[in-house]
Amino acid sequence: MAPRANWKGFLRLSLVTCPVALYPATSESEKVSFNQLNRKTGHRIKYAKVDADTGEEVDNEDIVKGYKVDTDTFIEVTKEELENVALESTRTIEIDEFVDRSEIDPRYLIRPYYLRPDGKVGHDAFAVIRETIREMNKVAIGRVVLTNREHIIALEPLDKGLMGTLLRYPYEVRSADEYFDDIQDVKVTKDMLDLARHIVNQKAGHFEPDKFEDQYETALIELINQKRAGKPITAKARPRGENVVDLMEALRKSIGREGAAAEAAKKSGKKPRKAAAGQKEMLMPIAGKKPAKEAAAKKPAAKPQRKSA
Repeated sequence: MAPRANWKGFLRLSLVTCPVALYPATSESEKVSFNQLNRKTGHRIKYAKVDADTGEEVDNEDIVKGYKVDTDTFIEVTKEELENVALESTRTIEIDEFVDRSEIDPRYLIRPYYLRPDGKVGHDAFAVIRETIREMNKVAIGRVVLTNREHIIALEPLDKGLMGTLLRYPYEVRSADEYFDDIQDVKVTKDMLDLARHIVNQKAGHFEPDKFEDQYETALIELINQKRAGKPITAKARPRGENVVDLMEALRKSIGREGAAAEAAKKSGKKPRKAAAGQKEMLMPIAGKKPAKEAAAKKPAAKPQRKSA
């Protein structure tokens, strides 16, 4: 089932307008997530909204937004007042300009979305806007309101649709000077560069996301499955970082190691392992036990028992 649209409205280029819907292009729902529990009872922790001074719980309808002026002074702003801040981008993505993709600093990129026509009408206008951007080899810059905030959005063709990437404002991007000013100026010799280039050539490849594995996610799934099976948990040795005394010697050894690894991979002929499928892997039955569905069919449902996590 496709996710619900985060935003619906209109895409406009001058006098050309079409209804569109904006969908999240990424998801983290497959990642392992944890709940907080009371160690003594095993029950989930519930958070309540309480008055900081009285300690009493406050109903949602009595909660308003407030801007902090100083320690004890706030300016209250109601939902109606926020809605009265009328921005055209609340309902319309107006394309303001077109820029080269190479001009967008990667630090300004936030997250990607999919943009497609909403409903059966407007496909012609959408196609005109999409193909114009594609033909000109440009990125369209517009504005859109999401979660009560106006964002800059960069639109570019992706298959039959458009990919919209939210961009940061300049005040959200920190200057690199305060972090990089203290880095020492080091003269790198040609010999070192030649050795380093050789290592890069040995490790050269193509960007194939399917071969990347989230090793931490895999380790979490393994940990949880081991606990479900009642197996003992043993700590793994942590890798140690060591100071490089002779940089040239380290580069030479690296070339030998990478070459041996590449040769071993070539001989084995094994394809790289795909990324873990997330929590779906934990639905696999534990070795030596009946599958969950089969057990449930033969045994009536029982009250959940607390297990240590």
